[in-house]
Amino acid sequence: MQLAQKIIATTVPQGKMGIFFLGQAGFILQSPNGERMGIDLYLSNCCERYFGFKRLTPQLLLPGELELDWVLASHAHYDHFDPDSIPLLLANGRTRLLVAGDCAAECARLGISEERFRILTLGERVSAGDFEILPVPCDHGEAAPDALGLYICCGESSFYLTGDTCLRTDYARRMAQLPIRFCAAPINGAYGNMNAEEAAEFFCIVRPEKCMPCHYWNFAQHLGDPNAWIQAMERRAEHPEYVLMAPGEFILA
Repeated sequence: MQLAQKIIATTVPQGKMGIFFLGQAGFILQSPNGERMGIDLYLSNCCERYFGFKRLTPQLLLPGELELDWVLASHAHYDHFDPDSIPLLLANGRTRLLVAGDCAAECARLGISEERFRILTLGERVSAGDFEILPVPCDHGEAAPDALGLYICCGESSFYLTGDTCLRTDYARRMAQLPIRFCAAPINGAYGNMNAEEAAEFFCIVRPEKCMPCHYWNFAQHLGDPNAWIQAMERRAEHPEYVLMAPGEFILA
């Protein structure tokens, strides 16, 4: 079954949130009412054209195949804010765009009117249909000072995407105060992101109910070793439950 058809056919029980992993740091969340939110979707091959970073994972979804209610971008790097895909995702006139501050210039460059997008502000909760978004701090270095982590609630469920970030134990301790059903964090250890060992440490501080690694294997230059991450998790006596998700895979949280 094509991924778009699979997502459309999926029913999410009350009290849960459906989470589809699309590779890199891309996710689609689905509520019990069928609302859909795309986060950091990389649906094109634009990074090869701009930077020579060839996609190594399949394109499972094209922008016109699935209508989303909300599209989020945690920062303006093109594997998170995909300039080839976002105008197509917004072409239906209904989908709303929520972005970190550094994406505003990209929106202007693409001709996306200010009425079609909203800038996410650190610490300011945003209601988005069935979802509530809390932008939280991450540390992606001086090249992306506006980058955000995203804590997203849907009813009783919650999803925390750390955003592209180095290891910040102070941020981890702060997030440990929140209920987190599912958490995803980068493990590639390049471009200012945590490596496998650091991500394992981060998860063991945050202690979500379940966690997974992301941001690896989409480009050769981005590095990342999920087996090293598993070993790093297992070395910690009281690690949270963890999973590896293949692109296109679905989980309930």
